[in-house]
Amino acid sequence: MSDKMRNILTSQPVEASAPCRADMGGTLDISTFYYPLRHLNPCTFNIALGLRTRVRLRPCDEGMVRVSSEGIGSAEYPLDQAPFDHPLGLMFAIAAYFRAEGVHIEVDSASPPRSALGGSSVAAVALIGAFSSLFRKMGAYRDLYRREIAILAHALEECVAGVPCGLQDQLAAAYGGVNAWQWYGRVKEAVFEREVMIKKKRVADFEKHILVAYCGVPHVSADINGQWVRQFLNGRDRVRWAEIIRITQQFIGAIKAGNYGDAIDAMNRETAIRREMTPDVVDEIGAALVETALEKGCGARFTGAGGGGCIWALGETGNIDSLRAAWEKVLSEREEACLLDTGIDSDGLTLPIL
Repeated sequence: MSDKMRNILTSQPVEASAPCRADMGGTLDISTFYYPLRHLNPCTFNIALGLRTRVRLRPCDEGMVRVSSEGIGSAEYPLDQAPFDHPLGLMFAIAAYFRAEGVHIEVDSASPPRSALGGSSVAAVALIGAFSSLFRKMGAYRDLYRREIAILAHALEECVAGVPCGLQDQLAAAYGGVNAWQWYGRVKEAVFEREVMIKKKRVADFEKHILVAYCGVPHVSADINGQWVRQFLNGRDRVRWAEIIRITQQFIGAIKAGNYGDAIDAMNRETAIRREMTPDVVDEIGAALVETALEKGCGARFTGAGGGGCIWALGETGNIDSLRAAWEKVLSEREEACLLDTGIDSDGLTLPIL
């Protein structure tokens, strides 16, 4: 670590934070899907939630990188020996990219561990943002733009994961708000574009139409996503993926128009198709939450790749209020399950002022 970096971190830890997300139409943000399906105009939708992951940079022993994360643990290695296949491997890979040694990376997430809310991607965005600010303060780099931070976080995560990964989690973390993402798969221009669905002045009202629940068990996104990728590469379910694109387009159009009835219908049809392709995309509690939402006239969908984690609901405010009590009853059957007290985060990545 340079003397300049140590002086900065010793005098004041550098902290950045970013929000997690709930989503609709996920998987279509994986290049395996959006390049061959580009003629259908694939898109995804996500909501940045007010459950932030905070990353702090402090000094540690020279030449070492230490990462501490509540719920995962702590590990310390020399920079060039840090394992990228470790549960904290993505954080080590980001440190290696920035050649940041003598740094203690602390990760603190307000969302449950492995809750399918994009936690690892959010941590990566926050960490890259923190390093960007730190190195700008040192005079080494300019600040990275949000788009650059999201793309870099995705690229490093995909390298570490060794499998295709989506990009919408990083984008939700970087930008915040409620957005639709169009996946064009272009060569000379950006492969995606952002469309703001809910303006800031309407966010407080939109919050009354959503509900998020944690099923009480962690998810393993690679299991479900891996099945979808393998099936798609084998030529299976292409018709279903085309239908998922059409449904997601309908959902986005309905949200844009404030038509909750059509949005709920599209949400439930998309969830049903996913459950047909991979029944284990929701567990017993998740299935009960989905069925209860249907009974209350609401839409329900698993977050991320499912297989545990969270379910989120959309509905008219009266129906959502009724669903809240019904979901609490379902969730009481599992010790760790609960409703998540969260609103919408309109700010996205928050960087330190250095």
